[in-house]
Amino acid sequence: MTSRRAAMGLFAMGFSALVWPAGGALALDYPARPVRFVVGYPPGGATDILARLIGQKLSERLGQQFFIENKPGAGNNIGTEAVVNAAPDGYTVLLVNPANYINASLYTNLKFDFIRDIAPVAAFNRVPNVMTVAPDVPARTVAEFIAYVKANPGKVNMASSGNGTSVHLSGELFMAMSGAKMVHVPYRGAAPAITDMLSNRVQVIFDNMPSIIGHIAPGGLRALAVTTATRSPQLPDVPTVAETVPGYEASALFGMGAPRHTPPEIIEKLNKEVNAVLADPDIRKRLVELGGAPLIGTPEAFGGMISAETEKWEKVVKFSGAKVE
Repeated sequence: MTSRRAAMGLFAMGFSALVWPAGGALALDYPARPVRFVVGYPPGGATDILARLIGQKLSERLGQQFFIENKPGAGNNIGTEAVVNAAPDGYTVLLVNPANYINASLYTNLKFDFIRDIAPVAAFNRVPNVMTVAPDVPARTVAEFIAYVKANPGKVNMASSGNGTSVHLSGELFMAMSGAKMVHVPYRGAAPAITDMLSNRVQVIFDNMPSIIGHIAPGGLRALAVTTATRSPQLPDVPTVAETVPGYEASALFGMGAPRHTPPEIIEKLNKEVNAVLADPDIRKRLVELGGAPLIGTPEAFGGMISAETEKWEKVVKFSGAKVE
């Protein structure tokens, strides 16, 4: 007669045989239907373009459509909350972007905790902002600009695409680290801010590279520096802010996230496929054109980047005093 202990052992072995292959089978069969790729902004912007670029290649590789669902509003929070509340089955994913790290401390009444509720899947790229000055600003370097601001207290206006945006907080970080205090002038988006820059109504902006690069030209706006830790291949002759202000770094980190509790096998498969897309020479070329080379790595590495970005921007939000109810 089989002993009770032996019977329990056989039961455990049978249970394991049923359960453990299921994860692998789940990943093997995934995706079996279209996947929602949520973007918290309207169609046509740089964030939407990036999602469509990656989503199209994932569709081709995996044989199921990764369709972009634009859910703008509340500074990206509506789209993020939709993914937080979605079933954790791999069929809803999020375009992770700088607003996710900033909003964690900027908004006082969020209904979710981004780091807790969104599982990192894969990083895409980092895009620099560009410290750009109006035509009438005499400074030709970051050091000269800092001196100019300090010599003209209260007279230098810093434009942004809105309170609490990465454009705004990149400038706040610069003020905190350089001691050059400027007057913040928020606009409803980058386009009207750039218009006033060209007319010399405001003197400086730390705008996203895809938005500003077309306006940087002789006699037009002038790039003083990029905000990433290293120089950009798009503007190879433009120094970094950190070459003058040691330790300064502000960039737009993009990637993919999924609802908490999404099976690790699915996250691993998505990570592998995203990394394969990023390794494609044509995709790499396009990402560089959009401002940042691809970041190929593990979900854990992307999670570390998210934590570091969230911690950094929390300090800047506190320095600036910015809050959104």
